[in-house]
Amino acid sequence: MFSQDKNKNAFFKVQGNCSMCESRIEKAAIKTKGVKFASWNSSTKTFEMIFNENMCTIADVKKAIVKAGHDVDSLSADIKVYEKLPPCCQYRDPKSMEMDHH
Repeated sequence: MFSQDKNKNAFFKVQGNCSMCESRIEKAAIKTKGVKFASWNSSTKTFEMIFNENMCTIADVKKAIVKAGHDVDSLSADIKVYEKLPPCCQYRDPKSMEMDHH
């Protein structure tokens, strides 16, 4: 018997600004059981992951990222969670792009 590889790649857009956003987004994804690899690019706003589709879905990971305060596709983070992000991470505010990003 050969076991089938259930690891899949997925790409989608996630809103954010800086390295603090990157850390938060990637941490939220990795905490989702079944996610093997997570990477977010602040320039392109593209999130990439490798996950075991027997353990989680793309929707599960998107929900985890939204819970951390970042908009994903058509899912928006709760305003109360979003407002707790550091000012430079508040990507909905155009002025945040002018701030010093760490």
